[in-house]
Amino acid sequence: MASDNAAKRLKTTPLSIGTHNGHFHADEALAVYMLRLLPEYKDASLTRSRDPAVLEECDIIVDVQGKYDATKYFDHHQRTFAETFSAAHKTKLSSAGLIYKHFARNIIAHRLSLPADSPSTDLLYTKVYNDFIEALDANDNGIPAYPSDISPAFNDKSITLPSLVGSFNPSWNDPAPDQDAEDSRFLQASTLIGETFVRKLDFYGRSWLPARDLVAAAVEKRFEHDSKGRLLVFEQPIPWRDHLFTLEKELGIEEGPLYALYGEGPGKPGWRVQAVPVSKDSFESRKPLPEAWRGFRDEKLSEVAGVTGGVFVHASGFIGGNKSFEGALEMAKKALDL
Repeated sequence: MASDNAAKRLKTTPLSIGTHNGHFHADEALAVYMLRLLPEYKDASLTRSRDPAVLEECDIIVDVQGKYDATKYFDHHQRTFAETFSAAHKTKLSSAGLIYKHFARNIIAHRLSLPADSPSTDLLYTKVYNDFIEALDANDNGIPAYPSDISPAFNDKSITLPSLVGSFNPSWNDPAPDQDAEDSRFLQASTLIGETFVRKLDFYGRSWLPARDLVAAAVEKRFEHDSKGRLLVFEQPIPWRDHLFTLEKELGIEEGPLYALYGEGPGKPGWRVQAVPVSKDSFESRKPLPEAWRGFRDEKLSEVAGVTGGVFVHASGFIGGNKSFEGALEMAKKALDL
């Protein structure tokens, strides 16, 4: 009977997560948060220590202990470590990437109510790694985003997520915190980056992914308003750019659309004309709106463009607006020939 009671207590005891104490980084802060998104780790305790014996008592250990076995140990600091997300990736994983690689399918499935082995889960699994996790892996492993001979136009180091997480660490001239105070700072940092991860995941799962079918439909109908297929039309704003470039590659479209037209949303009568960029993250457009229209608004824009209902054209020419779909379509058609 005593052994039965002990087994029952063992089963109901929350799991435990271990990581190192002292100075913390974005990768283990996110790794801990991601684990706690899983039902089995939802109420897990956290132990932060450098004592190997103390850490060994934990059910899972991240970013410390010098071991990686994809089961209990998820450290990446050992000299022999060379794990990447997939054969197609070159960036060495950090503890965030390791936890993501082995647990993210279940995290995605649980968060978004998807089967863990569905095509949608597969697509999100790779997308979120490429667009969020990989940059954290690279940052923690000291991998630069650009060749060393390229000088950035400005300094963005102090506004990155890793830098914001790092700002929760005590400064060099602060009084040394006790372990409870240090753990509290770690949990604040973990919440900051973890909530950012969840918002990204929700966006990709609940907004970006459903938009793919709408973009595919618009690509199929792109010849309805222009015989050369240079115009896309959406009823409302959706995340279309990323999907467009993927679909162009999948469908072998060599000369893609130049403008996307979309309504401003339910209850809003206005329409936008946006120039398609040369790549999904570029500020350069395939064909900006005409230079003669740029910077003008309202009646003056209608006058210079020769289209009634003009609202604005951005100074860079990447986007403009009209009060109606018909006006936006006329603007786009005129811009194609200018």
